[in-house]
Amino acid sequence: MKIAEVINVDFSLRHFLLPLMRGARDRGHEVVGLCAEGPLLDLPRAEGFRVIPVPMARSLNPAAQARAFNALCRAFRAERFDLVHGHMPISGLLARAAAKATGVPRIAYTCHGYLFNQPGPLWRRGLSLGLEWAAGAITDTYLTVSEEEAADARRLRIHRHATAVLNGRDPAVFRPDAAARAAVRAELGAATGDCVVVAVSRLVRHKGYPELLRAMEAAPGATLWVVGERLATDHGEDLEPHFARAAAVLGPRLRRLGYRHDVARVLAAADAFCLPSHFEGLPMSVIEAMLCGLPVIATDIRGPREMVVEGGTGLLVPPMAVDPLAAALQRLAEDPALRARMGAAGRARALERFDEARVVGRTLDLLGL
Repeated sequence: MKIAEVINVDFSLRHFLLPLMRGARDRGHEVVGLCAEGPLLDLPRAEGFRVIPVPMARSLNPAAQARAFNALCRAFRAERFDLVHGHMPISGLLARAAAKATGVPRIAYTCHGYLFNQPGPLWRRGLSLGLEWAAGAITDTYLTVSEEEAADARRLRIHRHATAVLNGRDPAVFRPDAAARAAVRAELGAATGDCVVVAVSRLVRHKGYPELLRAMEAAPGATLWVVGERLATDHGEDLEPHFARAAAVLGPRLRRLGYRHDVARVLAAADAFCLPSHFEGLPMSVIEAMLCGLPVIATDIRGPREMVVEGGTGLLVPPMAVDPLAAALQRLAEDPALRARMGAAGRARALERFDEARVVGRTLDLLGL
């Protein structure tokens, strides 16, 4: 079977789709990626995957979306795919509409989060729901990465057979690693007794960085390492003023590490993980942290609350609130035994629920591959 995996940008294809593409190829299928051109496509191309550049735009600009839709239609007509599998709200909508317009035999979608569940004006949320209804009607196989959003899809009649497949990471890559811990902590100047909290995400407002940076001021026992950068396609508030203020206040307790290819090693060197997002799908970074044996502080929102067992594998706090986040950070910073207990329980839970091979296998089975 010839399969098109369609997503918005190179970052998403590399970090979210590549394991699925590998799994489909291992089952004997031809897999082609389609997304906006970018430097992070070097790895899938090095592995022999063909990636067709499409001018995807992460915005509601009608002209930009028309260009992307037309490019997808041209690619689908030329390639004659047997299955188009779309991802993310906008690129997934365009992929399904173009597949329907060009007569692709089978159309699938994986929801990584609904725009109507995100904060925003009522008109945008209403438009999102309307588009999800329309796209759901032409979708043969409808998957979600979280249980709550599968329930949303069924309850709101977006698709009556919506099924959660979860997300997964490789436990052979993301694991406790004493050697990496010692090496990275030495490289970054972390002392033996320091409680290092790591955050891994794009540097955008809805990941909760303003709250996290403020909370760190009230958690003197913790040091924060931030892994990630702002993508060229990201929108919204510039976070640099927040980081500049935090750097002045926190001094050496704040380290910005930028984009890293060795995230597993950085996680192995940390003592806790924090992702205080305002909204999520089912964040990969939380899975990675759990597999590395880290207790997780996250917000009590869709996605993370399916992953983190409050008081068992980590702590859940309200979104957009500084004081509860600060209390959670300081609680873990002061209690190494609690961190160890929660981290071990988190790894066991991640091995049971978020093992990449099982998630990919289940997804491929549901896609009929």
